[in-house]
Amino acid sequence: MSRYALGIDTSNYRTSCALFDMDTGSYENVGELLEVPAGKLGLRQSEALFQHVKKLPELLERLMAGRQGKIAAVGVSDRPRRQAGSYMPCFLAGISAARGISAALGLTARFFSHQEGHIASALYSAGRLDWLDKPFLSWHLSGGTTELLRVHPSAGGALDVQIIGGTRDISAGQLIDRAGVALGLPFPAGPYLEKLALDSCSAAFSRVRPDGLYFSLSGVENQFRAAIERGDAPADVARFVLNTVVQTVSRVTRAAEDLSGLPVLFSGGVSASVYLQKALPQSDRLCYAQNGLGGDNALGAALLAAAGGGTQ
Repeated sequence: MSRYALGIDTSNYRTSCALFDMDTGSYENVGELLEVPAGKLGLRQSEALFQHVKKLPELLERLMAGRQGKIAAVGVSDRPRRQAGSYMPCFLAGISAARGISAALGLTARFFSHQEGHIASALYSAGRLDWLDKPFLSWHLSGGTTELLRVHPSAGGALDVQIIGGTRDISAGQLIDRAGVALGLPFPAGPYLEKLALDSCSAAFSRVRPDGLYFSLSGVENQFRAAIERGDAPADVARFVLNTVVQTVSRVTRAAEDLSGLPVLFSGGVSASVYLQKALPQSDRLCYAQNGLGGDNALGAALLAAAGGGTQ
């Protein structure tokens, strides 16, 4: 019988749970996006928490159906980042389930940040778990976060994550979502905006000026809204936004590589974009989340729990 690590993640966008087979190295992750009304740019935390409470039991039942084996470890995302004051109520749904399951099985739940989970699952998907033994850089490009991180292992199997760059205002994901909703696309808008952008050949982008490894994207929102008002083709607007994200992230990545000499991981839902991965630099020192594991998932919590990391 296999030994499994169970992972749970209840983020602001998706309810997820995963099993990692500690004997074979295989996994299964199941998840569902939270339901956001048309024209809205997200949910209130109370609404997100309610949806997680409804969805999580059904997903766990689906994940465990007909499975033979033993749950040997339980990991869960309990906050956005491993920093003081980092908190979102939506994670309480996952915490409650993980603690209850652990208590019933005589285990101790292991707690990780949502960001650590993104990093671990992205490395697994790219076949680069060996990076966890040494320092590296990681972009966390998601709906709510655009941060360049310096990551290295620390005591207790946790990841020591330091923000060294990224946006000072809205994230790349927020920029993409706001552009998509302004163009009448569903939320989260990333996949829809990418599909729309493929109908354009425009090379236009906004020349964002980084301040070291930091930059601001709010001015780009003013530019795409002006383009919509003057009647630019929706596909051209979509491509303008994605081109700007690519150009800005590429420029800062090159600067960070030159400064640190470290390899770079791209994680987070925005990094899963095929358009972005093709347009960003290609190098054996850069790796990207694969197989749909760039977006929110619970595999990272399962992987880290299997390794015995996290807090109790």
